[in-house]
Amino acid sequence: MQLEIGAIIEGKVTGITKFGAFVELPGGKTGMVHISEVSNAYVKEIGDHLSENQVVKVKVLKISPDGKVSLSIKKCAENLGGPPSQGAPGGPSPRPAPQRGGYRGRDMGWQGKKPSAEPSSFEDMLSKFKVTSEDKMSDLKRNNDTGRRPRKGPPKP
Repeated sequence: MQLEIGAIIEGKVTGITKFGAFVELPGGKTGMVHISEVSNAYVKEIGDHLSENQVVKVKVLKISPDGKVSLSIKKCAENLGGPPSQGAPGGPSPRPAPQRGGYRGRDMGWQGKKPSAEPSSFEDMLSKFKVTSEDKMSDLKRNNDTGRRPRKGPPKP
C-alpha cells in the first residue's frame, strides 16, 4: 500500500517512548506519533493514552525523503468529527492540563487561569505575554528605583 500525506489509516502501536509512539502501518511500514500529536489534552505520559498492541487510527502528516513517516492521532480524530483521542480502552482517562496562576498586580498574589471563550492563536498568546511581561518588568523597575534613591543632604555620622 502506498502512503499518502493526509491519508487516514489504521495501525498497531508497536513501541512507546518518552517522546512518542511507533505505529506499524499496512504494508510493513512504521511511522511515529509525536507526543504532541497523541491528544488535544495535555500528555505527560504517553502510557496514559496509548498501550502497546493497541489499534489506532492515524493521519499521515509528513513523509520525509529518507522514508520517515510522521503521524497524528489527534488530527485524525478532528477530521472524523469525533472527540480527540481519549486513551486506551479500559485505561486511565487522560489528565487535564495543569492550571497555572496568573499575576494580579501589586499584591503579588496569584489567581487561577480564567477560561477563554475562544482559543487564541500562538501569535495572540505571544503578544499578550509580551505586554504582560513588559508591564511586570516596568513595575519591578519602578519599585526598585524608589527604594534605592540616595538621600539628600550630608550622611549621618
